[in-house]
Amino acid sequence: MKALPETPLHLPTGQRRYATIAALLGWFALAVQLYLVLWGRWSDQASLMGGLVRFFSFFTVLTNSLVAVALSCAASSRNSAGHRFFKSPVVCGGITTSIVLVSIAYNLLLRHLWSPEGWQRLADELLHDIMPLAFLVYWWLYVRKGQLRMKHLLLWMAYPVVYFGYLLLRGSALGDYVYPFLDIGTLGVKQALINAFGVLGGFIGIGAVIVLIDRVWGTQQ
Repeated sequence: MKALPETPLHLPTGQRRYATIAALLGWFALAVQLYLVLWGRWSDQASLMGGLVRFFSFFTVLTNSLVAVALSCAASSRNSAGHRFFKSPVVCGGITTSIVLVSIAYNLLLRHLWSPEGWQRLADELLHDIMPLAFLVYWWLYVRKGQLRMKHLLLWMAYPVVYFGYLLLRGSALGDYVYPFLDIGTLGVKQALINAFGVLGGFIGIGAVIVLIDRVWGTQQ
């Protein structure tokens, strides 16, 4: 397997400062959302472990966790295999594609379904709007360009495909599909799969744009 491109150990001060602030904001958003989920479960006298499992069943949470980890690695001078992995242009490109999808899908398909208030609104805005923009800016300004190819898009697709598979199996077993546009119990198998493939198509489109920008920008550097 071809090694991922190396990332310089010593990063510019501006890049490290930006990554640090964005990482802290990302972890804060996830912590607030987790607290709200567990508090809701506690108030309903439901299983806290079940709440934790459901929390990590959201694509939004999983992807924002990847964003927070990648930004944390970018803010660090460590050069371990894990840090190099999350700093690599290929991995950052995949995370950028995924977090942009989170924002677009939420604003098109889910935002109109509820009106959160207070801390829930804060977490909602951070996870679906602020952090996607923050990581897109990080990718745009600080991730080395000219490294991506369309074959990388095929690798990135494994993430949403595996996630959709898990979500459908989980929903079939528990009757909880997390996202209403994937709810087979309400929509039926055909429509739920159409919706899933539609979201996957959006992922592919976003990824193709990310690769194209990378290629064009890379030729100018």
